[in-house]
Amino acid sequence: MFFTGWRPDSHAASPIVQGYFDYNATTPLSATAAEAWSTASRSHWHNASSLYREAAVVHQLLDDMRCELADLVECDEPDRVIFNSGATEANNAVLSHIARTTTGKVAASAIEHPCVADCARALLGDRLIELPVDRSGVLELDALSACLSEQSDIALVSIMAANNECGTLQPWKEALQLCKQHGVPYHCDAAQWIGKLPARGLGECDYLTGSAHKFGGPKGTGFLIIPEDDRRFRSLIGGPQQEERRAGTENYPAVAAMLANWIALEPSLKKLAAEQQQHRTWAENEITAAIPGTRIVGEKSDRLWNTILCILPAHDNRRWLTRLNRLGFCVSTGSACSSGKENPSRVLQAMSYSYEDMGRTLRISSGWETSRADWEALIGAMKEVSAELAG
Repeated sequence: MFFTGWRPDSHAASPIVQGYFDYNATTPLSATAAEAWSTASRSHWHNASSLYREAAVVHQLLDDMRCELADLVECDEPDRVIFNSGATEANNAVLSHIARTTTGKVAASAIEHPCVADCARALLGDRLIELPVDRSGVLELDALSACLSEQSDIALVSIMAANNECGTLQPWKEALQLCKQHGVPYHCDAAQWIGKLPARGLGECDYLTGSAHKFGGPKGTGFLIIPEDDRRFRSLIGGPQQEERRAGTENYPAVAAMLANWIALEPSLKKLAAEQQQHRTWAENEITAAIPGTRIVGEKSDRLWNTILCILPAHDNRRWLTRLNRLGFCVSTGSACSSGKENPSRVLQAMSYSYEDMGRTLRISSGWETSRADWEALIGAMKEVSAELAG
């Protein structure tokens, strides 16, 4: 399989980890990506902007990677693809572009990742419209439809593909169609979707963003797709690379690693998702039986096959996290970009959960090769911690 030999507990320099369950935060580098990066770093490390033959080869290889990525998401124009450091940079670039070149408003769901939500608040102020979600954490399409019908100055709609905290799948296809009907550009942060679910059709979005490290690729690598006719889009910082749309020397080895792993994963995602979802459903039943009073956020909604956001009946989630970590398990209290801060979860807040509930949440996110035995070990550790905290 893709991650064989690169499990977190197999790396000599890492602490002993019995179970890694924080894949929504980041993933181990896959064997496929590592091999592609190593090969490209040895053979094609040259600067694509230089004028000699070896540099021209790298320039062509980057164009080939654009075509590969465009094919994966069914984007007709590879020239729309920009390589960058990941979804955070890409999302900030989109919002900065809209804020700078339009006077209109941006409508975004209330559960967007902090790199969208915080950036939008900072750049747009009262030009930002937050769209509500239901109790399960799914965008209310009627609210988006009403917004597009009633507001004549919407410059962009931003709806993620899948939520990073509770895993709920968002109706991005339906949102895209509504935006097309009203002639409004649509931006989709697909960082959690890509590599877990088939990417077909995502290229129809006007703006699309993703990060390699969310699906076994290297950190500091990702992409942005922009509209074909957007000639005003410019880099956040000055520089001529990628037609002035993203400054800085292109990191071809990292791009090659990202695409190699994505291409390897994509054909098996349907089957893999079905198998892993069975593990997740079994685990949820075991957790709620072992720790009575535990609630699963978005339990009845379509979710990423790897994600459980549970509200435990008692005790601060940081106490759970630290004790599980001592037993060799890595879990999260929520979004890795907001963990450890005083602010409550904006996702759970938008879903009308209480502050007390927010303080007792654990996010458990598995990987492509997480086995039933891995889940059994985690649940055994949770039982042990539950007994310890109760005592």
